[in-house]
Amino acid sequence: MKNNFSVIYALGLIFADFLALLAAFGLAYIFRVSLDARPLINKIGAYQYLKIWFALTPIWILIFAALGLYRKSVYEFRIKEFAGLMLGSILGIMTVISYDFASKVTIFPARLVPVYALGLSITLLFVERTMMRGIRTTLWRWGYGISRVLVIGDGKPLTNLIKSMNNPKKTGYKIIGTVSGKANSAFNGKHFTSITEAASKINTLKITSIIFVASEKNTQEAEYALALAQSNHLSFKFVPAHEGILSNKVEVELFQSLPVVSIHQTALLGWGRIAKRLFDIVFALITLIILSPIFLLIALIIFLSDFNNPFFKQGRLSRFNATISIYKFRSMKKKYSGLSPEQAFEKMGKPGLAKKYRENGDMLKNDPRVTSIGKILRITSLDELPQLYNILRGDISLVGPRALVPQELENYPYKNLILSVKSGLTGLAQTSGRRDISFEERRALDLYYVQNWSFWLDLKIIFRTFKDVLGGRGAR
Repeated sequence: MKNNFSVIYALGLIFADFLALLAAFGLAYIFRVSLDARPLINKIGAYQYLKIWFALTPIWILIFAALGLYRKSVYEFRIKEFAGLMLGSILGIMTVISYDFASKVTIFPARLVPVYALGLSITLLFVERTMMRGIRTTLWRWGYGISRVLVIGDGKPLTNLIKSMNNPKKTGYKIIGTVSGKANSAFNGKHFTSITEAASKINTLKITSIIFVASEKNTQEAEYALALAQSNHLSFKFVPAHEGILSNKVEVELFQSLPVVSIHQTALLGWGRIAKRLFDIVFALITLIILSPIFLLIALIIFLSDFNNPFFKQGRLSRFNATISIYKFRSMKKKYSGLSPEQAFEKMGKPGLAKKYRENGDMLKNDPRVTSIGKILRITSLDELPQLYNILRGDISLVGPRALVPQELENYPYKNLILSVKSGLTGLAQTSGRRDISFEERRALDLYYVQNWSFWLDLKIIFRTFKDVLGGRGAR
């Protein structure tokens, strides 16, 4: 009943990493010994060299395993995986160099061999891991290794889960059946009205995983669903009903010799905050210096278009509910700048557009308030660049929840959780659909970021932001 594909894939990664490392060491030998005419420190034959590295390569595999590179939580994320491969390769080379120094056994025929080996190993490992991802995706397309899922839940949380994961060719998950009060319009497969009914079909449908989407109505069923998964040796995932409470960073620690559960508002604590702030300062300072000519050019173009201030300042919320002034290049006509959408459209004599603007996720396709240059700035996201000054000052961070005006967060139940970290120039919500998702979904993503922060998540969001900007997915 279990789906062993993840185990097989991890074993495949171990074997592929082993071959990639051997190839790197072999090529390093060829480049320095066979293709380089310079004299060698030690004479080591190709066969002897290969035997040595065949025996030493498992050191890398053990280091990779210790870094979690064979865990799904790591190899599913490219940046995290690549960073781990780089770190593991460096640690591996350092370990072997130390061994070479302390041992009487000769490992390297020349000093450049470990240098070549390090560069080649990182390159080949990245290529190999990319190929393994392609093989896995191909197997999914052929129907191999797919997790057959039974989802238990109701309402919008169930709909969102179905839409996000029910694409086996890309996710590796296929929803076989749902258990809910009524059939969900987003899913046209097998529907059960009770867990008991579904339990009788677990074996027939070859279910390999159960996902329980909690709600206020079905919390009593969670224990039964867990028991069902355990008795049938299935994987079990639980999606909490109150993400603002249950997604907190939870740690078990000793307090006065007693085990206690500590709940933190955010994972961004201690050294993480220091590292994030240092990264913000370096990034903002370098970017401001490099882009200063572009800043001046954009400011001049905006000023000459209507002889008004090229910058726009607005009060937004950041960490600990502090109101800060966010700077942007002005993209609206001067007579509407600084007004709320309702005020601006009322002044324009088109109050009906305000309702349309709100219903469309705070966006209009051809917003009459926006200038011609403003449209270009918004599409390219260049209007956001002055916020680098805010980052340098410490008002906001490069990555974080969206900085919103106080009125937008006033009635949001998890407002204080989101505001436990600094707002950001970019964030998970902006790179997960921009204006294509609702206000509630964007705030849920902000909340997820707050509770699950990591430096690798920041790097991933920055990479996706550059990709969105270059692809023209700026805020329109």
